[in-house]
Amino acid sequence: MGNRLTQIATRTGDDGSTGLGDNTRVRKDHLRVHAMGDVDELNSNIGLLLCEPMPDAVRELLVDVQHQLFNLGGELSMPGFTLLKPDALLQLDNALAEHNATLPRLAEFILPAGTRAASHAHVCRTIARRAERAVVALGHGEELNDAPRKYLNRLSDLLFVLARVLNRFDGGDDVYWKSERMAREG
Repeated sequence: MGNRLTQIATRTGDDGSTGLGDNTRVRKDHLRVHAMGDVDELNSNIGLLLCEPMPDAVRELLVDVQHQLFNLGGELSMPGFTLLKPDALLQLDNALAEHNATLPRLAEFILPAGTRAASHAHVCRTIARRAERAVVALGHGEELNDAPRKYLNRLSDLLFVLARVLNRFDGGDDVYWKSERMAREG
């Protein structure tokens, strides 16, 4: 791919527009730019999550997710182009099955809390859901591949499961919601 960025401060966006990967320009409040920004924010937060202690397998998975999110963002930045491959979705499905199999069944809702790593995984999960909503909104007005939407949907599920894994990494547990109804029934 070579060195594509030769200058960061171009001032071409001073007018409120930004360039897409196909060299077209759109307003910075365009739905495509929102979707790209949410994916970028998610990727940045996964980078922050990777600063925390975690099992090596989870770390390797999240590093690969970052690369796939970069592909997803690239695909969003180039209308009609495909960068996210089908095996990326399969990797998430396999990781979901593998990590979920190690966890006890949920009997109650859990709070987005626990260890710092688990809590940050929950933050990433909520950003993934926002990015998914942005991609869905963009898809209502423009034709998009299914892969970015599906990837973000599965990734948010995986991040929920990984938050539970990370809460148990050092012998902890999930933080359960104290439901008044469940307390009365229990």
